[in-house]
Amino acid sequence: MLLQDLIRIPSVNPDNAAPDQAGVTHEKKMADFVANWLEDIGAEVTLEELEPNRPNLIARFAPMDGRPRILLGPHLDTVAVENMTIDPFSGEIRDGKIWGRGATDTKGPMAAMLAGLKENQRILKDLPVAVDFIGFMGEEASQHGSKHFAKHHAGNYEFAIVGEPTSMNVVNTTKGSIWATLSTTGIATHASQPHLGENAILKLSKSLLALQEQLEPALAIHQNTILGHSTMNIGTIRGGTSPNIVPNHASAEIDIRQTPELYSAGGALQLLRETIAQLRLPLDIENAHENPPMETEPENRFIQQLLATDERTKLSGAPWFSDAAHLSAAGLASICIGPGSIDQAHTKDEFLDLELLKEGEVFFAKFIRSLVDFS
Repeated sequence: MLLQDLIRIPSVNPDNAAPDQAGVTHEKKMADFVANWLEDIGAEVTLEELEPNRPNLIARFAPMDGRPRILLGPHLDTVAVENMTIDPFSGEIRDGKIWGRGATDTKGPMAAMLAGLKENQRILKDLPVAVDFIGFMGEEASQHGSKHFAKHHAGNYEFAIVGEPTSMNVVNTTKGSIWATLSTTGIATHASQPHLGENAILKLSKSLLALQEQLEPALAIHQNTILGHSTMNIGTIRGGTSPNIVPNHASAEIDIRQTPELYSAGGALQLLRETIAQLRLPLDIENAHENPPMETEPENRFIQQLLATDERTKLSGAPWFSDAAHLSAAGLASICIGPGSIDQAHTKDEFLDLELLKEGEVFFAKFIRSLVDFS
């Protein structure tokens, strides 16, 4: 079974992997397996290595001859496997489900896309719309793969179908995100005389509380009719070295999910900087990483073709971000679709219902077949 084979290949993003796994879990083995599989059904495959053992995969069935091109694009990596309650790479089948890391996010959607291509392998070369398969590296941390692809290849395509677990709905709008570290400093001294120092953890805690209280109403202003308003989460906090030392440094990592409306108004990072300055908070912003939101017009002809493929498929929005957002930001109209629910992604016992997988395979096969008469 194809999905079982995919799950059994450890492709944990090394940026997220445990130290003892970072050297052995990466995207190369996954890319090699999928490349061989695609070559067997007639594709010409190129692996663009962006980092050691971490390539993007580009597979073409039709030549670059000027016809419209679209892509099917899941990512090759998964999140880490620590604290999972099942064997993450077993691909075990029981209770009508297949279990393991990536079963839902996003090897299930990948397997469904690949099955759709295989069923139509005899017509892919002659379709009026060329259908390529792209495997992106690095989606689960920093999205290096889709950013590189967007910069160097997006202009070759009219539409991108990114594989994510969306319950087979067409997700055409998503929130963007800002990840940033907020840090502050203090003065270290012996804990028996804390008045002689300055506690960085207390400074950080008070600053974060003030920041949250000021930002929440500001984030609520820029509403999206589908996604609602922007939000902020304080995800981690670190500081100090010992109970008997007043800490001289503390930091917190935050995640702001921003609507397209906030992004258009200047963005969450600008709002964060302005708020810190306005409140005169003793915070430095470090390692800020921004992912843009996505909003693709429902009237797009390929979206309409996807919606016509199955009457149960609907337009939808999502609060998460994906590779599709970087493609969209480069001017390539993009959506996300695939079998399974985001509720199962990244979980300790990740699985995909085999019936849902079959529905996804049928959907992609039917969609590709529908392009025979596409104009």
